[in-house]
Amino acid sequence: MTDLKTISPQRAAELMRQGAVLVDVREADEYAREKIPGARHHALSRIDAEHPARPGDEILIFHCRSGARTKGNAPRLAQAAGSCAAFVLEGGLDAWKKAGLPVAQDRRQPLEMNRQVQIAAGSLIVAGVALGWLVNPNLFALSGFVGAGLMFAGITGTCGMARLLDLMPWNRRTASAA
Repeated sequence: MTDLKTISPQRAAELMRQGAVLVDVREADEYAREKIPGARHHALSRIDAEHPARPGDEILIFHCRSGARTKGNAPRLAQAAGSCAAFVLEGGLDAWKKAGLPVAQDRRQPLEMNRQVQIAAGSLIVAGVALGWLVNPNLFALSGFVGAGLMFAGITGTCGMARLLDLMPWNRRTASAA
């Protein structure tokens, strides 16, 4: 099996009431802040090392935030599902919420790391441009440095800013909540 069929949020909720397992493949920081009640967390980054299917599972429904991660990794997820019937939640958590289905939120948890990086990088770039314009043209280099760091992160998959932000005190809650 190389691809998984998609199902609507309403159909997924119906299957869950019949015993299907909803598997959230987002990372722990995303799951800690907002999740579908009853969903089992199993990050996509762990799929190859540890399968999400457990004894007694018959149907697995995979979801992420928008559906893009699950659709893009459907062959891996199908393999990870083993002998279980498996589906992808069309539109992910966003579609689930749009359908008016229940979501549990914990606003005490930090923002997802990806969003923190976007906020920090954007702020540093704007600051570099403003300082370069208003104080000294050499300060435009700050924006260039951040841009180069983002390119490096995209090419290598290693983000120094995310590693630094992960050490911040507000991000220590996620580990205990996941």
